[in-house]
Amino acid sequence: MIQLAVLDMAGTTVADDGLVERAFTAAIGAQGIEFGSPDYDRMLAHVRATMGESKITVFRALLNDEEAAQQANKAFETAYGALVDEGHCAPIDGAEDAIRQLRDAGIKVCLTTGFAQTTQQRILSALGWRELADLTLCPAQAGRGRPYPDMVLRAVLDLKADAVANVAVAGDTAYDMTTGIAAGAGIVAGVLTGAHGKDQLQAAGATHVLSSVRDLPDLLLV
Repeated sequence: MIQLAVLDMAGTTVADDGLVERAFTAAIGAQGIEFGSPDYDRMLAHVRATMGESKITVFRALLNDEEAAQQANKAFETAYGALVDEGHCAPIDGAEDAIRQLRDAGIKVCLTTGFAQTTQQRILSALGWRELADLTLCPAQAGRGRPYPDMVLRAVLDLKADAVANVAVAGDTAYDMTTGIAAGAGIVAGVLTGAHGKDQLQAAGATHVLSSVRDLPDLLLV
């Protein structure tokens, strides 16, 4: 019996619509990497491949310098936050209803992200979601971000699930799947509303692939 659903935000419950790439362009531009240059294209390909990973980890891999990575990450969070404040933030269709349906059935819900906590809270505020889930987590609150299992395991402890096998993880990226598998989740569901397609999700270990998170209650409430 599933007691806890750990759900990704951008691309899974929150529409991305290119916001990550727009914020990345602003952040990397501040490091002197021009849009359309070979270095930019190489870095953007890495960003796309590692969607779902903690953003500071991504910038560390790209820049190989801690100070530059911290600066880029701060610029990214500032740019993404500005896009949210400008109204470029919307839920995935049916996501809120799905979360409420799970909670009404007694399944606790944790929303997770690779963003910083301040950005996560801005998104939740913009959507009116501050009270929607039982728990929200970002990498800094759990230890490490995806693909490590820390956020899922922190949710298990904080929300008192009986076992990791009683957890369902859902996300739109291969890193979400890797996280769920590493945590020992009973269900690791990929959704097709974000960064990665069915083949990538299955290759990363998805136990199920859904068209959207709105289909998750049908999978769990059986």
